[in-house]
Amino acid sequence: MAFNYDQYLRLEKMPTLWCWGCGDGVVLKSFIRAVNKLGLSQDEICVVSGIGCSGRFSSYLDFNTVHTTHGRTVAFATGIKLANPSKTVVCVAGDGDALAIGGNHTIHGCRRNIDITLIVIQNFIYGLTNSQTSPTTPQGMWTVSQKAGNIDPTFDGCKLAIAAGASFVGRENVTAPKKLEKLFVEAIKHRGFSYVEAMSNCHINFGRKNKMQSAMENLDWIDSITMPKKKYDELSPEEQLNLLPTGILKQDMEVREYCDMYEDIKAVHQGKRGVITQADFKKKI
Repeated sequence: MAFNYDQYLRLEKMPTLWCWGCGDGVVLKSFIRAVNKLGLSQDEICVVSGIGCSGRFSSYLDFNTVHTTHGRTVAFATGIKLANPSKTVVCVAGDGDALAIGGNHTIHGCRRNIDITLIVIQNFIYGLTNSQTSPTTPQGMWTVSQKAGNIDPTFDGCKLAIAAGASFVGRENVTAPKKLEKLFVEAIKHRGFSYVEAMSNCHINFGRKNKMQSAMENLDWIDSITMPKKKYDELSPEEQLNLLPTGILKQDMEVREYCDMYEDIKAVHQGKRGVITQADFKKKI
């Protein structure tokens, strides 16, 4: 029997505004299946999205949703989670939203290890606003803001998340929706900050302007630059250049979660326990 997505969607918003063949739809459906598999109630989830193509998630999903300003998804989600620590909070942002204007908030979400899942739809471009260079645009690629070819060094969001302290980091392609679904399940289950990169195509404002004339050509290119982590780790550093590993890249169960630590602070102020010392927390420096 085919899976019924209707329960999880605001059907009055259909059809979507995404371009034909856009990978955002694959991410949306993979996320819905992950929520269903986890048995989570729609009332127990809050989805926060920002500005960009990914921002439409909060319109289409029939959960508690917040459509906020550009780059501020993690900031809003942090407040929501602290006020409602028992709820599942998920951010959806584009690579520009999460790593450029919102980069500072992403870093500090990782650093705090607050129990939020950040899904970054990584399509290498500012898709909605017509092809400006994003932090993840590969060098040499055409953009409307660098028509002679991008000269900015390419940014790896997963490496940033790992370095900043996120306790769960993963990456998967929309060409493997079942793997993406499984990654979402593990990320949402994880107690701490989960950074998940969903590699997607923007064949209208990135692909066809860089000699990829169809959605499939754009997706084939993404496949050509990604590789499962196990195979990636077997390569030499020279062979790893210009390749991105997929799968779970980091999963640390030992770092304490931010809301849990905040409850300890509240207990001190309420007189339920004494002073908190550094020994109360597991530090990894």
